[in-house]
Amino acid sequence: MSMNNNNPSNPYGPSSTANPHSQITPGQGQYPRSQAHAIIQAQFQAQLQAHGLTLNPNAKRFPPKPPIHTATTPFKQTEPAPTVPARRKKHKPNEKHLPEKALAILPESEIYTQLLDIEARVDAALVRKKVDIQEALKNPPCIQKTLRIFVFNTFANQSSADSSAPTWTLKIVGRILEDGEDPEQAGDVAAQRMMPPLYPKFSAFFKRVTIYLDKRLYPDNNVISWENSRSSAAHEGFEVKRKGDREFPAQIRLEMNYMLEKFMLSPALREVLGVQVDTRARIVSAIWHYVKARKLQIPNDPSFFHCDQALQRVFGEDKVKFTMVSQKISQHLFPPQVILLEHMIKLSGNSPVGSACYDVMVDVPFPIQRELNALVANVERTKEIDACDESICGIIRKIHEHRRRRAFFVGFSQSPLEFIKALVESQNKDLKVLLGESRHNAEKDRKSDFFKQPW
Repeated sequence: MSMNNNNPSNPYGPSSTANPHSQITPGQGQYPRSQAHAIIQAQFQAQLQAHGLTLNPNAKRFPPKPPIHTATTPFKQTEPAPTVPARRKKHKPNEKHLPEKALAILPESEIYTQLLDIEARVDAALVRKKVDIQEALKNPPCIQKTLRIFVFNTFANQSSADSSAPTWTLKIVGRILEDGEDPEQAGDVAAQRMMPPLYPKFSAFFKRVTIYLDKRLYPDNNVISWENSRSSAAHEGFEVKRKGDREFPAQIRLEMNYMLEKFMLSPALREVLGVQVDTRARIVSAIWHYVKARKLQIPNDPSFFHCDQALQRVFGEDKVKFTMVSQKISQHLFPPQVILLEHMIKLSGNSPVGSACYDVMVDVPFPIQRELNALVANVERTKEIDACDESICGIIRKIHEHRRRRAFFVGFSQSPLEFIKALVESQNKDLKVLLGESRHNAEKDRKSDFFKQPW
């Protein structure tokens, strides 16, 4: 009688009665022992025939397992058979590397291995340089250029003969001057427009643009505002179009958008440094150079410096600690002044109307920064390199397959009998694992000596 290790052990030998813990489903009968074994043997033979194998009469038979119970018993129970652990997912090997066995077969492959090492070193160097460039681009250097702003308006349907409603359009555009010269007046405009832009678009230089119309003529929407933070893309200019046939002055308020936050200096600090608007870091650096040039640093305590008459008007003290400079100048820093422009909306004469232009100093990225951005973007793998890698991986897979075939036939040619025995044993183990019976020895369970052991 076949019994599961989890069932209570019987120290008096095998029992001919049914297991008291087993449950029988109503409507089903219980076969005798010989008939049950015959059914199991037939099922197992059918499975083997499905795989193209035959049943060996001396093979081990695998009876069905009875259900596992956890009821308490005075007899010692054997440990249940451990479950087969899930196979770990194998890490995919590098498909571009040849196996060591293939390297021994193909001595010429040493050159290919050297090329792989060179490629790895080049990739590592490119990654390091890319990281260095990205770090440098976080604080990009800037240069000052002149931004020329043009303000004008156009109009349409202003005569009494036109049936359409009269309209006007206010336009604000601008461009960067190269060495004080307008690029569109220096050469071919069409050819320059085909070239990639060297500088940001016009709207990128402003944080907020506000246009005020005459409230008497436009009581509902006399204030038009645009904010850079709410805009998803940069623009080449601004346009405001309205219906109307009366002339009036429009107020334009421009707030600059500096790449690095800038402040306007107080008159006292402006007198010391000679600058009107600058960043906090550059202001602190200018104070340090001022102290160093006038030898105001205290020799006994280099962390402090004396204040001359000009610095006393800024700090109000005889000596100041260097680490406190950034904090003490905060009261002398103010937001930069906005740009206020006024344009007269004219609806007669030649269109467009207005020839006024305004020059403003702005910070633009250093020209090499755009080239560095393009370099970082082009460092990524190209389609040709990916295609070559895929071709190499395909060849390596073929080499793996041919090496396995060669190892199979070489092993068979050296010792056919031992090779076939090892192959059959391996296939037998795989079949047991497939059927889930690799850890169960039914031949021992069917003998009474198994249950007469000291346990």
